Amino acid sequence: MWGWGFGLMASLVIDVFPPEIDMAEVAWARLGVMLRRATLDDIPALVELRAAMFTAMGDPLVSETPWRDASAAWFEQHLGVDACVYVVDLGGELISAALGFVHTATPSPSSLTDVRGHVSNVVTMDEHRRRGHARSCLEALLSWFREETEADRVDLAASDDGVALYESLGWERRVHPTLRLTFQRNPGGHSRP
Repeated sequence: MWGWGFGLMASLVIDVFPPEIDMAEVAWARLGVMLRRATLDDIPALVELRAAMFTAMGDPLVSETPWRDASAAWFEQHLGVDACVYVVDLGGELISAALGFVHTATPSPSSLTDVRGHVSNVVTMDEHRRRGHARSCLEALLSWFREETEADRVDLAASDDGVALYESLGWERRVHPTLRLTFQRNPGGHSRP
């Protein structure tokens, strides 16, 4: 009887890690899941994640090619310069992402600096949702904003599904709604009549 109990106890002892090791990271690594910064090599997958986000939002033009080419060109120009994307990589497949970028803005009473941050493209593939992937990407992205940029605030436009996550990370609802006016542009950048 003692031998059986000892064997059971021995099989329950897994690994002992020092307290400074993040056990969530260890668990993710064992499953082949890695949180990392996107690179230029990831651009095709980033465009596909962006397409998944637009599909989830019900955008009817998601299958069109021109926006995909323009997105790839944008990532090539901005990634690692004034934009950063954190992704969750599951064995070479990107399953979640959050994009942040900085831009200039006129100082205001609530912000004396001219650098603002913006978050977009927070997306997780349907079959991988509700596992903390978007939160992990956002937390890493917020560290990037705090430690590697001069942004003093970060804005975003939230979907109904994302509001609770964003509020849990400190975002607040604004008093004044964000509105949008769209200009029809030719490929050269000039307005169409």
